[in-house]
Amino acid sequence: MKNQLVIVLDFGGQYNQLIARRVRECGVYCEVLRYTTPISEIAARKPVGIIFTGGPNSVYDENSPHISKEIFELGIPVLGICYGCQLMAYTLGGKVSSSIETREYGKTLTTYKTEDSLLFENLPEEEISWMSHTDYISKLPEGFKITAHSAGCPVAAMENKESGFYGVQFHPEVNHTENGLKMLHNFLYKACGCIGDWTMEDYAKTAIEQIREKVGDGKVLLALSGGVDSSVAAALLSKAVGDKLTCIFVDHGFLRKNEGDEVEAAFADWDINFVRVNAKSVFMEKLNGVSDPETKRKIIGEEFIRAFEREAKKIGQVDFFVQGTIYPDVIESGTGDAAVIKSHHNVGGLPDYVDFKEIIEPLRLLFKDEVRQLGIALGLSET
Repeated sequence: MKNQLVIVLDFGGQYNQLIARRVRECGVYCEVLRYTTPISEIAARKPVGIIFTGGPNSVYDENSPHISKEIFELGIPVLGICYGCQLMAYTLGGKVSSSIETREYGKTLTTYKTEDSLLFENLPEEEISWMSHTDYISKLPEGFKITAHSAGCPVAAMENKESGFYGVQFHPEVNHTENGLKMLHNFLYKACGCIGDWTMEDYAKTAIEQIREKVGDGKVLLALSGGVDSSVAAALLSKAVGDKLTCIFVDHGFLRKNEGDEVEAAFADWDINFVRVNAKSVFMEKLNGVSDPETKRKIIGEEFIRAFEREAKKIGQVDFFVQGTIYPDVIESGTGDAAVIKSHHNVGGLPDYVDFKEIIEPLRLLFKDEVRQLGIALGLSET
């Protein structure tokens, strides 16, 4: 995408997706990357800002996630949240300590130095923030100043405005933090110089151009379930490649009563190539006697692909296979040393071999509500 980019570096925080959603709510495009992403790769993406997420670890533990000091030498504004704030202080020469007396969890009355802070500019001097920490910053790094405190946390926020580094011990991304979205907005627009160029209309236009260029004269097969994600993907691909697209709905036998007929009827008026595959007997046979949920997902993913391959052979050579993978699927599927929550049917459940040139996932950078917004931008009904 050509939009300004903010990178959210995930250090194991439970709110990593929420941070990304809040950034996008501010009209700024962002992506979540693992903290292990090479600094050179981050720099090559040319982000206008970087946000460190929270995390459950202590920065002074040897096995905790850390990042090279080089990240602070890129000339890019950085915002550290909770663990990310402590990591910033620790990496830049400050000190992080632990004391059960400083533990804060939940809604916490916090005092802000609004006249001396970029993050808290034009905000009330005292409000509720959402805290979740035992460790605290006991010594500031050189060049930083305290911009917020609470009864149990002497450094609830810190800034080095000259260097473009900001840290908050609380979570501005959650609704419990009053004016948290405005704090993020201040970082994005005042520190990073964002202009708010992230819109669904812009995404749709760019995605259509990219898909059209990639597909060329090839044929495209789309896995259609009738749900929001696959329906929006179908609308997007239809606008991009027209009759080169064939949508296949696999009725695997586990749908609600009459749901297969309802899906078929819903797409009867669409100007697309629609094929319904009745594969109940095949799925039932493969899943007979299998009780492990993860094994079931793998089998289902395998059988879906094989069903699509069989149909593809009937209509001739198909070059591209389209899935409605969305961003939470990508993040939650687990990469590197991240724990795999589950293998999604459209990310982790695919077999090693598929008989298609390439898999296209046009929604893989969108959250669920953004997929709905894209559908509306493409002319689909809100319902």
